[in-house]
Amino acid sequence: MPLPIYSHPSLTVLIDDSDSFLKSVAFQLDPALASKCFADTSSALAWIGAHGEREPGRLAASHDTYPDSKERCNVAFDIDQIHRISFEPQRFMTPSVVVVDYSMPQMDGLELCEALRHLPCKKILFTGVADEKVAVDAFNRGLIDRYIKKSDDGALDKLEAEIVALQAEYFAARSDPLRDLLKLHNHSFLSDPAFSAVVRMVVEQHGIVEHYLYPNPAGILLYDARGRAQLMVVETEAGMNAHYEVGCDNDAPQSFLQAVRERCIVPYFREGDGMYARDFAKNWHRWTAPAQRCRGAQNYYWALFPLAPGELEQPAHPFSSFLSERESTL
Repeated sequence: MPLPIYSHPSLTVLIDDSDSFLKSVAFQLDPALASKCFADTSSALAWIGAHGEREPGRLAASHDTYPDSKERCNVAFDIDQIHRISFEPQRFMTPSVVVVDYSMPQMDGLELCEALRHLPCKKILFTGVADEKVAVDAFNRGLIDRYIKKSDDGALDKLEAEIVALQAEYFAARSDPLRDLLKLHNHSFLSDPAFSAVVRMVVEQHGIVEHYLYPNPAGILLYDARGRAQLMVVETEAGMNAHYEVGCDNDAPQSFLQAVRERCIVPYFREGDGMYARDFAKNWHRWTAPAQRCRGAQNYYWALFPLAPGELEQPAHPFSSFLSERESTL
């Protein structure tokens, strides 16, 4: 699966007419899979309708048609809006997956999924009643994404695994319409499977729970559960050559030029325009990190730079705080 342009923890909505069953499922799920329960379908529909993302959602490109043509148009996209999602305190309340029972008194699970068809949230039919024909028909009609019987061995483990998988699919689907456009903005690494594998390795090793495409320098903004931020700066051969040429034009020390030429470092000059300037001559080391190379469709050179509080426009509300706040209100 290609790397989503952004991903953050989101909410699983559990809908079942049995209160005790809802509490049991919510209790047994991984605490990191935050959930909200509804025993009443009308309340569930109203809440999801108010909190669910529409199409195209948070991120949208603008189109300007040429005056003399209806076929030609410019497409503009503000890449900054991607990482600014991390400044939204309510982002973790986005319902990405709905788990619904089939047999309920007000409306059955498939009728509820039909009512949610206009929203991009993924849907799991989790039931002890519906047979295989009902499930197959629901799949063919595009009403559900998964089907799990409550009576299956390890049903809750299956449910948890499918929630995780569908949350990933949710953010991948939100990214796909913009992926080709972003290739034109020096973000080709988004569609490279080799680089996607590197990012997933970094996410696992550093306990990252949310990531966002970052515009300048090109890279990925990463947060762990406590809201500690790192920027994964990504350079191509062309980008490294640009750093070298700017360094030469500004009489950079030979040690800096050699390190860039040999691809030993990734520069991230946070002051100014991001490129080398004469003011950095004596302490250029503090603005660089050892380069890691990813061999994909082309060479990518990347490094992680911890971000101190205040370096971003706004602080991000940490996921750990969100979980603590929810626990205190339950």
